[in-house]
Amino acid sequence: MLAPVRVSVDKDLCIGAGQCVVTAPEVFDQDDDGIVELLTDSPAEGDRDAVKEAEHVCPARVITVDG
Repeated sequence: MLAPVRVSVDKDLCIGAGQCVVTAPEVFDQDDDGIVELLTDSPAEGDRDAVKEAEHVCPARVITVDG
């Protein structure tokens, strides 16, 4: 069994590209200014690949995934 996924974001460095929302909409959203909003810091196992992809495609590298 895989360890649970833990996600964190650095909102101060977010540039609002929105790639995280497109890649993992169950985990990420954007506020009215386009800045990342983390919907859950413990996504479901089924979202693991999408969350890791969101970490990879973020141009500002503000997403950290552990697990």
